[in-house]
Amino acid sequence: MDSTRVTEHPTSHERRQSGAGRPPAPADPRGALLRTSEPPSQLPGPGALPVQARTGDAPRGSGASKPRGKRGKSGGQVSADAGVSASSGTDMSASSPASSGPGPEHSQPSAAEPDTHRPRPAPEGIPIQPDAEQGRAARPGGKERRSGQGVPQGGPMPMRRDGDRLRFVGAATRRIARGIDLDEIVMGLCRATVPTFSDAILVYLRDPLPVGDERPTGPLVLRLRRTDRIPEERDTESGFLPALRPEPSELSALSAELCEVRPGGALAEVLRGVRPVFADAPAARAALPELLGDDLPVPSGQRAILAPLRGRRRVIGAALFLRRPERLAFEADDLLVAAQLATHSALGIDKAVLYGREAYIADELQRTMLPETLPRPTGVRLASRYLPAAETARVGGDWYDAIPLPGSRVALVVGDVMGHSMTSAAIMGQLRTTAQTLAGLDLPPQEVLHHLDEQAQRLGTDRMATCLYAVYDPVSHRITIANAGHPPPVLLHLGGRAEVLRVPPGAPIGVGGVDFEAVELDAPAGATLLLYTDGLVESRLRDVWTGIEQLREKLAAVAALTGPDHPPPLEALCDEVLDMLGPGDRDDDIALLAARFDGIAPSDVAYWFLEPEDAAPGRARRLARRALARWGMEDLTDSVELLVSEVVTNAVRYASRPVTLRLLRTDVLRCEVGDDVPQLPRLRQARATDEGGRGLFLVNRMARRWGATRLSTGKVVWFELNRN
Repeated sequence: MDSTRVTEHPTSHERRQSGAGRPPAPADPRGALLRTSEPPSQLPGPGALPVQARTGDAPRGSGASKPRGKRGKSGGQVSADAGVSASSGTDMSASSPASSGPGPEHSQPSAAEPDTHRPRPAPEGIPIQPDAEQGRAARPGGKERRSGQGVPQGGPMPMRRDGDRLRFVGAATRRIARGIDLDEIVMGLCRATVPTFSDAILVYLRDPLPVGDERPTGPLVLRLRRTDRIPEERDTESGFLPALRPEPSELSALSAELCEVRPGGALAEVLRGVRPVFADAPAARAALPELLGDDLPVPSGQRAILAPLRGRRRVIGAALFLRRPERLAFEADDLLVAAQLATHSALGIDKAVLYGREAYIADELQRTMLPETLPRPTGVRLASRYLPAAETARVGGDWYDAIPLPGSRVALVVGDVMGHSMTSAAIMGQLRTTAQTLAGLDLPPQEVLHHLDEQAQRLGTDRMATCLYAVYDPVSHRITIANAGHPPPVLLHLGGRAEVLRVPPGAPIGVGGVDFEAVELDAPAGATLLLYTDGLVESRLRDVWTGIEQLREKLAAVAALTGPDHPPPLEALCDEVLDMLGPGDRDDDIALLAARFDGIAPSDVAYWFLEPEDAAPGRARRLARRALARWGMEDLTDSVELLVSEVVTNAVRYASRPVTLRLLRTDVLRCEVGDDVPQLPRLRQARATDEGGRGLFLVNRMARRWGATRLSTGKVVWFELNRN
């Protein structure tokens, strides 16, 4: 009796042997090398099965001695390494357990003990991996020893070991996780499984896909999203389903293929069960025809796996894995692989849908925060551009705006809220709305910035932004600019000279306790003013002043192409300005606003002051008639005299200071009447007994457009008539 013997437990890489009646699992040559006591040169060849240890082997390692021999019935010593017959492959060293002699209660027999009552199983070939085809035991055209089916020559070998499946699942899930949108995730699933795991795959998704916690309404409808398979000849005799399917490049023809899941049907039960099933399972036999249609054959046996795709809340689709008849059928462990692929794909699709919805909301928020179309004020032409910092983060704090003001003036605004988040976009929207409200009050530019600064402080202590506010008057050909920490504008003159305007920089909006200063500059006809955010001129590769100088040179170079007498087109000018950005220069959002100053010629303007007296309406009619005769617009005399008389009468009735009357001849005839009364007139329906109240009714019926704007010194009522 050897008191040093201990019971050996198999490691995690070996299959546990429960008793002598169960045949041992196939061994790995590498494992046999670790277990045998012979040198590697004495290992059996590829076709033979190496000696495997069974339960009861003596412990191996540094503390174990060479296996002890056992005397057989003949009384001779039998070696532990001579238990395998070279001729029959049967264990010839087995003996009766009773001959082992006395021993401890928990001692185990030696590995070399003869066991004549237990025949050794037939050797089983070790699966060959794709990278070891040169050493494949089975010849091309032979049969696979485990299933008895043919092994395809040159095709992908099946995964027969747990380690192979683990490596495949790890690589496949990494490929699926790399996708960021829906198409990339579905494509990653298809490319990862074909041809390693299956010969073809069909992916069905709900139509429409639910987003987050929203509860879908209507019946459950599955749409074929993508198919993929190994390219082959279109052979329909084999009964392989994807042979009738088009190539992935022809998926557009299948975009309308739908499958409505019947409540309580077989397909609904499989999807509700969540777990993948074989095609020959009772639940899948009726579910597959419902999914694929009755005109397509359903694979028989374990040639197909139907795996539901379950997201965070509900089933969002299904994946069908298929193998050809000449390839090994799926095994039970392949259901676990399919479940892992389906789970990772479904969760990825769920997150991609959520990400797509968030990106859509961000795009809509950014789009609504910016002007959808620019106005067409008199005497100025406008063009704009907006570029986000990146396609994956389209929200930012940059904005631009053009606001028509009384007297044919226009306010040009460009600003930049610090940050690139939804919060920055929301702050930008609030500041833009505030700027529009302040512009409607016709406040000076420095006052507008002062009120914006107060509004930013009310929004939060860390709400900072830069802004530039300019007001252009086409009649006086002047522009008034106030700056709050923003890059200075660039003025491109008609001759091609680009000038960086000297505007006091000021402090950013949100600092508080600072004063803003406005400057008034000439805005000659034909000149172009360019307002922009710092994303155009500043990046990691250059500072802001270097970028401004490059912008000035770019504008001068573009103007030189059209000549000194013709300014460059606005749209083309904006595109050329954006072309100055290099591949690594997009670090920030870019907002660009270009204004071409056409102005209004003095010969097209008529301006008068009228005393607030009863004779003012008659004098206004005479002045308007003379101006129309000078401009050759006598056909509008009757309409203009009637409308001018009504508007001037309303102004004179309440005004205490002189009333202004101005006529502007552009593409339309515009009439403006100003007074010192801040109350705006309202259109109302006069009764038959009322003596007044019909003036604005006539203006509304006869004028092309009309309106009233409150000023800091009163109001202006204006109307426009089309020129015949």
